[in-house]
Amino acid sequence: MTVVAVMLVAAVLVFAIVRPRGLPEFVVAGPAAVVALAVGVVTPAQAWSEIVALAPTVGFLAAILVLAHLADALGVFTWVARVLTRTGGRRPRRLLVLVFTVAAVTTAVLSLDATVVLLTPVVIRAARALGMPVRPPAYATAHLSNSASTLMPVSNLTNLIAFSATGLTFVHFTALMALPWLVTVVIELAIFLVFFRRDLADPTTEVAPAPPVTPAAPAPVLALSVLAVTLVGFALGGAIGIAPGWIAAAGAAVLVIPALRDGRTNPRRIVYSADLWFCAFVLALGVVVAGVATGPIGDWLGDQLPDEATLGGLLAMAVVAAVAANLLNNLPATLLLLAALGPAAPTGLVLALLIGVNLGPNLTYVGSLATMLWRRVAARNGCRPELGTFTGLGLATTPLTVTAATVTLWLVS
Repeated sequence: MTVVAVMLVAAVLVFAIVRPRGLPEFVVAGPAAVVALAVGVVTPAQAWSEIVALAPTVGFLAAILVLAHLADALGVFTWVARVLTRTGGRRPRRLLVLVFTVAAVTTAVLSLDATVVLLTPVVIRAARALGMPVRPPAYATAHLSNSASTLMPVSNLTNLIAFSATGLTFVHFTALMALPWLVTVVIELAIFLVFFRRDLADPTTEVAPAPPVTPAAPAPVLALSVLAVTLVGFALGGAIGIAPGWIAAAGAAVLVIPALRDGRTNPRRIVYSADLWFCAFVLALGVVVAGVATGPIGDWLGDQLPDEATLGGLLAMAVVAAVAANLLNNLPATLLLLAALGPAAPTGLVLALLIGVNLGPNLTYVGSLATMLWRRVAARNGCRPELGTFTGLGLATTPLTVTAATVTLWLVS
């Protein structure tokens, strides 16, 4: 049964990475979950328990994707593009710092999917409009979609999956992860400035004439206000027991009326933005991974993982999680490692796990679904990713950021 379980997980992951003809990941994940049930890799009770545990997380994912789509439809990212163009000037370094700021905030508040799908095209267009190299800001959105996703429970699907295991409130989780998050972003920025130093050299007037000034555009006050209130709602909701999914859905409900009224979107696009196929994939993947987590592999892994939140234990957990993310992809790695840690795992180890599975994927293309999606989005917008550049940047940033963030977590815990 263990061999069958591993083969099913492998089949699902390979298909999710390759996605032939752009087919949804669920095309293989759904049948794989059925096979796992049919051959007894997982019992119906185990499968149902996994689905029930993941359902609130998947509900939030759908709601936050719709909220991000509506914010985009109401002009938030168009306004961001104008701000970048107007304030970026003719200084590539200034533009990169602005992109880092916007990408870090977007990832933290609207999740990494918004950074990849909505912000990446914006920063590529802004760089082109200013006559600047596209690579630094484009690769920044890829990296920050992963490394800036540790701040809040809502910033990443992996955080949401692990949130209940931490035993923390929304505010306490964010407070503990704030300094590691800030340290990570600062280190990433410093390395980017060195790594892309030639691209970021200030152009001469002859090489790059000053671009025309982009006319100021009014900020989308309603959309920005709803996003701010939603963020406050996430913090307050944890204190009174309201799940983040309901708060994100309420924010989307407020924005859907003006977006439909003004013809900014339509019901079909709203439903499409929820990415229901991917939501179903997450549930099916949970069932398939449960077959490995509850078998001999899960038992063996549980025996190898640290059981104390010492500095050594936190570092070991983060490194194992980072390696697992690059071998398995960060979503199944999170499911597997959480099961191996068990329900009584120290909070620090769970947070170190999140550092590993969130920052680790910057090392390889297959580390996270967000990175794989970024490759397609960047290529569609005329910035084809280069394996050598991505790998070199990953080697320069990932070991340092994982180590620094984990040590910082130990210091603040």
